[in-house]
Amino acid sequence: MDDISLGTLLGILLLLLVCGAWFSAAETSMMAINRYRLSALVRKGSRSAKLTSRLLAKIDKLLGSILFGNTLLNVAAAAVTNVLVLRIFGASELALLLGTLAITFVLLVVSEIMPKIIAASHPERVALPSSYLLSPLVKLFHPVVSVATAIVHGLLWVARIKIQTDQSKQKITLEELRGLVLDAEHFLPRKHQKMLLNLVDLERITVNDVMIPRNQIEALDINAAANELREQIITCHHTLLPVYADTPSNIIGILHIKRAPALLQETDLDLARLREVLNEPYFIPSDTPLLKQLQQFQERHLRLGLVVDEYGELLGLVTLENILEEIVGEFTTQSPAQTGKFLRQDDGSFLLEGSSSLRELNRKLGLHLPLDGAKTLNGLILDHLGDIPETGTSLKISGYPIEVIQTQDRIVKVARIFPIPPKKPQ
Repeated sequence: MDDISLGTLLGILLLLLVCGAWFSAAETSMMAINRYRLSALVRKGSRSAKLTSRLLAKIDKLLGSILFGNTLLNVAAAAVTNVLVLRIFGASELALLLGTLAITFVLLVVSEIMPKIIAASHPERVALPSSYLLSPLVKLFHPVVSVATAIVHGLLWVARIKIQTDQSKQKITLEELRGLVLDAEHFLPRKHQKMLLNLVDLERITVNDVMIPRNQIEALDINAAANELREQIITCHHTLLPVYADTPSNIIGILHIKRAPALLQETDLDLARLREVLNEPYFIPSDTPLLKQLQQFQERHLRLGLVVDEYGELLGLVTLENILEEIVGEFTTQSPAQTGKFLRQDDGSFLLEGSSSLRELNRKLGLHLPLDGAKTLNGLILDHLGDIPETGTSLKISGYPIEVIQTQDRIVKVARIFPIPPKKPQ
């Protein structure tokens, strides 16, 4: 390099630093780019996004090429710096040492830290244009990188370390999906965000969590007097009514009210004809996930299922509306039996029926009662105390003060709850 001027050497050094900075920025942006945003751009037909996606599909070759190019440039920059030091200061060991330290600091700041910070802050703006240069470089460095990659894979195989080379097809967990929805609060209305979160939760909520308990089911006894059946059909508040024989657990069919008018036109209700118009009951295991049950309702063209335990005992029923309410929130159409469960007091507390669903309380009152055990307020209190409480018993669950107002037949009939937990002292 004796024939090269100092100005040219400085220009070469500056060019090497700029190229090294670009390699560092490209590496960071490729790793930091949002894969889901990238997939969306690919579907829109973006050429740079397609190039980037193909590069990320073979992450070992991409990283190998970037690191090879970056290392080559850093070594070349150090060599040019040594030549500059020798030209200016001669064969001085102190000058060479100071020059090495100086170029190390410059490389650290200019070619590593600064470009990486910029790329991490704007990964999409850096990665997509960089793909046009990285694509031919990956092909150019392929022979060297292939040898190095083969050695690395061999060492990883010996160490029994498994690697995933295709970063464009990473699987996402439910918690990560929830995080994505929560992070999108600036782009989605609050109501839509809540609906998406509820939809994600359908996979881990079972029909047992949202079913109507057996003691709250409105049903017909086929062995009751004809006049009683007629009156119950006329005054019912549901479209579908379970019909049982002898005991409520012995469901023999489901009556659709639209078939009832023809029967009610007769003076005496014909029980034989009533049996003929019944639909076959549809039974559901209590541990069925809501998302799966929603699909089952769609495939079978049904709107009601009877929930049973592992022994076939009836636990309750679940409807299509129950599942949809978990996604979109409470429907306005409710029967009188389902309303009036919450009575707000002047002191801010609520009088609640012991049969109230914990999920319903959390949704309507904004509470955070635990859902991993009992399904009703009565069950929660009994599980917490381990005994049947007396009237006037007070307790605290998850920070919420609860007072038992009325007990009957070994269950809590009415309880008072204060929805706002007391603040902890500073």
